[in-house]
Amino acid sequence: MLRSLIILTVFAASSAASIAAADRVDLGGIAIDRTEVTIGAFAAFADRTGLVTMAEQEGGGFEWGGGWQRRSGWTYRSPYGTPASDNEPAVYVSLTEALAFCTDAGGRLPTRAEWASAAYTEQRANPTDGFRTGQTYPYPVGDQPEGMNNNRRHQVAVASTKRGVNGLYDMGANVWEWLADRRGDEALTAGGSWWYGPDAARKEGMQWKPSAFYAVYVGFRCAYD
Repeated sequence: MLRSLIILTVFAASSAASIAAADRVDLGGIAIDRTEVTIGAFAAFADRTGLVTMAEQEGGGFEWGGGWQRRSGWTYRSPYGTPASDNEPAVYVSLTEALAFCTDAGGRLPTRAEWASAAYTEQRANPTDGFRTGQTYPYPVGDQPEGMNNNRRHQVAVASTKRGVNGLYDMGANVWEWLADRRGDEALTAGGSWWYGPDAARKEGMQWKPSAFYAVYVGFRCAYD
């Protein structure tokens, strides 16, 4: 745990500066958001379109505490009951709400195959951070899980953790991310979160969740054709 906290601190300053250079990563067939969609971006969308999320309508989102419990006032604007930084990932967002944001931005949610390709297989001709073109890694940050925001007690600002495969941030941990794949009333989520261990960030760690679910550790990013 201490080692992970040290790595998070080391990468915070340089990561936050570099994220301003580009919001999306071009992977040939598609582009994908460099970070998870932030509170600031989602709030601007909601204010402009008049969207009121289900968490807001129903008095708060869900957190695990001996079972899923609704937390009064906990929404994407105030993920722990108090206002948060605009640079933190937007959570308490249902699949439908995530889809609406991505559609408005000219994109969509990535499929399982697209997300996995972006998260684990380096595709850039001139990779940074020691990654090698064409190599597939077990974690979105490389061969080892260090540098992800996992096994902690809360989310952190986007681009404040270790930059990973394809120059993407938080494909492993921070918050789970909605994908386009559906199974009845469920949708797939990928990447794990701050509450889970590093195994959830592996490809086989993806989880199905109710598509109408909105919880403290589920967010998203968009893909673009």
